[in-house]
Amino acid sequence: MKALVLESYNNLVYKDMPEPEYKPNEVLVRVKACGICGSDIHGFDGSSGRRNPPLIMGHEASGVIVEVGASVKNYKVGDRVTFDSTVYDLDDWYTLKGKYNLSDSRMVLGVSPKEYKRHGAFAEYVVVPEHILYHLPDSVTFEQAAMVESVAVAAHAIDLTPINLRDTALVVGTGMIGLFLVQLLKLSNAGTIIAIDIDDKKLALAKKFGADHTFNSATDTNIPESILALTHNRGADVAFEAVGVSATIKMAIENVRKAATVTLVGNISPKVEIPLQAVVTREVRLQGSCAIAGEYGIVLELIEKGLVDVDSLLSATAPLEDGADWFKRLYAKELGLNKVILQP
Repeated sequence: MKALVLESYNNLVYKDMPEPEYKPNEVLVRVKACGICGSDIHGFDGSSGRRNPPLIMGHEASGVIVEVGASVKNYKVGDRVTFDSTVYDLDDWYTLKGKYNLSDSRMVLGVSPKEYKRHGAFAEYVVVPEHILYHLPDSVTFEQAAMVESVAVAAHAIDLTPINLRDTALVVGTGMIGLFLVQLLKLSNAGTIIAIDIDDKKLALAKKFGADHTFNSATDTNIPESILALTHNRGADVAFEAVGVSATIKMAIENVRKAATVTLVGNISPKVEIPLQAVVTREVRLQGSCAIAGEYGIVLELIEKGLVDVDSLLSATAPLEDGADWFKRLYAKELGLNKVILQP
């Protein structure tokens, strides 16, 4: 099969690779669409430490089942499917508690930290176990389905966060996840939604998707005062940090009220600094949000019903063989590019 392989850092090669073999509980999927995730970009240059070459990356995908293992019961050849980005054991202690995203056996498609290597979906075919599959509704396209993972990451973060009726919610970082956070917050209990970024075009999208107020942290010099004025001089009730660097985490912490919850979704940096005294003396709760834990089904339903807009964030579709060029463009932070989907 053809695949886009990270041969070495900053070096993607479109080449022949062996077709993957599947186990009795697995299916072989002919990939129809696979999105380039921001984490793939950080893996491309080795900065994340989680994509050690050689590796086939790609975990935001959809396709058609072409072969099924002997023990597969609920799926058949020809089914249109998407699948969770996380592969996990069903009998794991965390899985049995409904937290498969924390499973000790957890592997992410298209990822290769020191502990494991699991080839992903920037290829003609990928193998996945039956229990991470989801049938696609007839009206959901392969391209839309390749964006479910990003929406589900945002949904999981909101599921973890105690949002009371009419709470003010702050979103720091309006990249892909941040923009889906805004959309889903609009469907939640939240009242006022505030978004912060350094890109006016992304902030315009945040406004389109439901943000009531937006601020550019590169040019607006009085953001804390503005947020206090919008929140009865207290600060936001909850915040979502969707970047993962010290400056934006500090911004999220310092713009919430006492006893607020700050949910950390972004994880670009392995280590960050936090304003410890601002956390301790104001009893701010910090929590991490890792990937997804069962949100795929509801996200597919939201897309099917038109309640979440993924199409506005799709910048381009391109053949897999052109993938290396699109990685370079995304890595260079070309203006106007959001989600790029590769098609084997």
